[in-house]
Amino acid sequence: MQKIAFIIPPTVELLDLSGPAQVFTEAKVYGMEVEMEFYQYSENPISTAGLGFGEIAHFKTAVLKRGDFVIMSGMDNEYVNSFSFKAEKEFFRWLKECSERGITVCSICSGAFALGHAGLLKDTECTTHWRRVDALQKQFPQARVLADILYIKSNNVYTSAGISAGIDLCLAILEDLKGALFTHKVARGLVVYHRRSGRHKQQSVYLDYRNHINPQVHEVQDYLIDNLSKENDIETLASLVGMSPRNLSRVFKEKTGSTVLEYLTLLRIEYASTMLNNPEYTMEYIATQCGFKTPRQLQRILKKA
Repeated sequence: MQKIAFIIPPTVELLDLSGPAQVFTEAKVYGMEVEMEFYQYSENPISTAGLGFGEIAHFKTAVLKRGDFVIMSGMDNEYVNSFSFKAEKEFFRWLKECSERGITVCSICSGAFALGHAGLLKDTECTTHWRRVDALQKQFPQARVLADILYIKSNNVYTSAGISAGIDLCLAILEDLKGALFTHKVARGLVVYHRRSGRHKQQSVYLDYRNHINPQVHEVQDYLIDNLSKENDIETLASLVGMSPRNLSRVFKEKTGSTVLEYLTLLRIEYASTMLNNPEYTMEYIATQCGFKTPRQLQRILKKA
């Protein structure tokens, strides 16, 4: 089973830890097989909010394998600049060894400084909290620090901007592991819109058009995703959510910026594009599964798209 190992440093920023942990907790609700573990390198860490923790295992006891993840949470800036943090050389060596063994090392916010001390930012594009970007570049001049992105993956290292951006980073990791549709479900469960970095991979219709919290529109969107081959007329969709066809059309456009038909067409194009990667599927079969009347109609729409 894949593991996500969270490192809890002294003076940890709570949301840097709890936000990413909640992403994978929600993913487990939707069936993802993943094990979360929590480790410290300095006894009795206390959050910047003053909240302490129970007994936490030492990082030396972690049993990780290739394909697992280590996530370093952010911490108080005064601690980052302290001698005690910079003296944690044994921990920094462990981070580097993890990376060399094929374990993906990630940082939230100022956790990037730990990766820098571990030598993982050399010739690597990375980011941190906007307040710490200049300091990160100054301390680690061989790093390529980027100031205007939420998160980035470079050289098997993930780094994110400050605080809530850790949630965006972990949703991006989840999308790499489980795909866009699964990630959309998790993001919805968290009531979070999956924001995308300009450096992340191309947009996905499963995650776009979701920057709203209208439950009826979400229900219609979910129904369309699961029923592409059906006729999906506006009357049927409206009856599903107890709205009139006219009102659904108005609210859907208002909340998503797209008409129901436009959104349905984008979903069908996305699914058809995925099915085309399988050489065993004929155009007739793909057209039927995606709700197109004929293979010619599918080819015409794909060409236009």
